[in-house]
Formats: sequence, structure tokens, C-alpha cells
Amino acid sequence: MSVTEFLTLAGWQNAQISPMTGDASARQYSRLQRKQETAILMQAPQDGSTSAFARVARYLRQSGLAAPQIFAAQPDQGLLLTEDFGAYRFADIADQAPDRATSLYALATDVLIHLSRIPAMDGLQPYDGKTMAAQAELIFEWALPAKPLPDLRLAKPLNNALRQAARPFDRMPRVTMLRDYHAENLMLRDAAGIQAAGLLDFQDAMAAHPAYDLVSLLQDARRDVDPAIEQEMTFRYMAETDCDSTDFYAAYALYGTSRALRILGIFARLAARDGKTRYLDFVPRVRANLERNLSHPHLSEVARCLTPWLEATA
Repeated sequence: MSVTEFLTLAGWQNAQISPMTGDASARQYSRLQRKQETAILMQAPQDGSTSAFARVARYLRQSGLAAPQIFAAQPDQGLLLTEDFGAYRFADIADQAPDRATSLYALATDVLIHLSRIPAMDGLQPYDGKTMAAQAELIFEWALPAKPLPDLRLAKPLNNALRQAARPFDRMPRVTMLRDYHAENLMLRDAAGIQAAGLLDFQDAMAAHPAYDLVSLLQDARRDVDPAIEQEMTFRYMAETDCDSTDFYAAYALYGTSRALRILGIFARLAARDGKTRYLDFVPRVRANLERNLSHPHLSEVARCLTPWLEATA
């Protein structure tokens, strides 16, 4: 089915179509407008991501959160027509009005607190030590420009170290992890409470430890987050969820490390394979977060495995 046929069936065939800036994936987005109505057209590879987006969106809406309504779907063709949450991204607002950053991050943190209080979505794959270690191996496949790949002899020790570090957290209850939860995927809506945070880009949701999405939010690869805000929101989350601070800080450092390793691998692949070099500008920030996380005592063996590579790429 062509896009024209899809929009005709959905009743949007006469809409004005404006391409939107894409993300690091192969998905494409366009804003449609007819009279005073707007919608978002998502075109994705036929890999199941559109079906996953619709399922997770339904769960989030049923759970009291703001995910886009699905107006029309042709999942086997990778086509979705969804509600438009507008153009007010948390990242843009915080950049233009820094005095609003704390309240925006508080709202984003409250969404995660809400997710921690409800059952995780059924059918999600677990994000455990095995998965974490497998995703980290991307750094052994793609090198950043002018930087060497990690020595392949480090792959097995690093895999073992990550799985060992994750073992105590694999036994803990999991929440729905949205995975790419950061200020560019959050839209400010005219609504009360947590409904004011419009959620995007959650088709890769998994069941994970709650620290994962918090570190995704506060150790953003794309923008600097004030350390005071990071500390305040971490305190806010722990106070509202009654979690053990020692365990949570260890988990926060672990999932921050695993996320940074995956992102570094992805950015290197985007540059080398796809020619998307703009993501290389974010590498120093991601690397700084990685090194900070590796200083946590719980990750001493992971740090020992990565030290030769970090020194070689300094």
C-alpha cells in the first residue's frame, strides 16, 4: 500500500504534508494539516516497530499517561497516523528558558514515578544482564573516526563483568522501560499533572530496572543536564518510590554505563555506515558520562575491562 492510498483510506488525502526532522533510526515523520487539524505520519521499516508503537501507546494511555492516539494503522506496511502533540519539546523549552528546566525535568521524573507504581506492560522482553552485555558489544564492531576499536580480547571479560554487575538487579521487580526517554522525546501539552508530558518514541520498550529510564533522562546524550537537576531528580525519584539509595545508585551507574556503551557504538555505526556524522558531536558528553559512571565501586570490574580502550581513545 502506498502512502497516498493509506492517507486516502484514513480520510487525510487532501492534507498538506510537511516533512519533519528525523531521528537516528530509519523512521521518517511528516506533519499533516487539514484546516485546523493536524496529525503525524510515521513511515517505518516493516520490522514490527509500528505494531509495537501502537501496543505500547495503548498501554500508556490506559495507564493514565499521554501517548498519541492512533488514528489509522497499516503495520505490515510500516505506516501509522497518530495524534500530533505539537512542537513544544522539553529540550527546546529548557534551552530557550533555562529557568523552566527544573520544572520540566520534575514532570518527566513524575512520569517515571507513575510507571514504577503500576504493573509493567505484559509481553515485554526483559532488559537483563545478558541483553545489556550483548548490546554493549556494538563498540567492538564500529570505531569512532580516528579511534581504534576495543581489543576483541576484552569482549568476553566485559560481557562477564556486565552480567555479573547486573545479577542483583535482574532479580528485582521490573517496570516498563521506554528506553529512549529524554528531553527531545517529551512534548509539553496543555494538560494537568503527568498528562502534560506527551510521550514519543517508545516502540522499543522493554521490562527493566527503573533506573534505566531515569539515567536516560538525566544523562542525556544530546544535551547537558545541570548536575544540580540530575541530583534533585534522582533524590525526587528515590523519595517517592522508597527505594534503597545504595542499590539505586549502583543500578543508576550500571545502566548509565550500559546505555553509554550502546550509544557510542550506535554513533560510530551511524557515522561509518550511514554517513550521519552529526551524532559525533555528542560523543564527548557520552564518554564523560561513561567515565563518571565507571567510578562507582559496583562497576570496578567493568571499569578494569574498559580502561585499556578508554586510555587508547583518550
